[in-house]
Amino acid sequence: MASEPLRELGDHVAAAFPQDVTGVAIAHGELMVSVERKAVARLLAFLRDDPKCLFQVLVDICGVDYPDRAERFDVVYNLLSVKLDQRIRVKTMTDETSPVPSVTGLFSAAGWFEREAWDLYGIYFSDHPDLRRILTDYGFEGHPLRKDFPLTGYVEVRYDEEQKRVVYEPVKLKQEFRSFDFASPWEGMAHVLPGDEKAHQNPPPAPEAKK
Repeated sequence: MASEPLRELGDHVAAAFPQDVTGVAIAHGELMVSVERKAVARLLAFLRDDPKCLFQVLVDICGVDYPDRAERFDVVYNLLSVKLDQRIRVKTMTDETSPVPSVTGLFSAAGWFEREAWDLYGIYFSDHPDLRRILTDYGFEGHPLRKDFPLTGYVEVRYDEEQKRVVYEPVKLKQEFRSFDFASPWEGMAHVLPGDEKAHQNPPPAPEAKK
């Protein structure tokens, strides 16, 4: 069976970390290992260096938000073993204040991935050499991929011609939601966009029905 090598790999990893691995599962043809937060760096070092693993490529690190949980965030590491042609997903949980050990010392690519998780979710990584925002603006408020982040954000950024500088202003919408009418791209705008004038022209007469 195709899942047998993954099952053997999962058992191998669980046996190496009996106190820290909290779950092993195979779903959609992929192996997922759940681990205690404090053991993330040790487990990833094992997966990188062990001859039966050799997961030497960190594909990405991402976050998942479950706001109703006490530890609301999943931190997910996707690893690839080019030599053994296998993939593994490592998952741990944390909350808004508990740091996750940084793995930048193991994988240089983790530097940007952890900054992205911090920027978008507010997941803190201890011992990261330069943990600051990477995708949002310098004065951005909040973390936009959290489930409780407002869809319109808190402030908008624009360049003010009179002040000749970038200004931050509270978001002001002309309507509570955006409604498409398929004639005008955005309802509620104060000016006519190119092409919108067609919506105000007299429609062509309907074709006569065939007798």
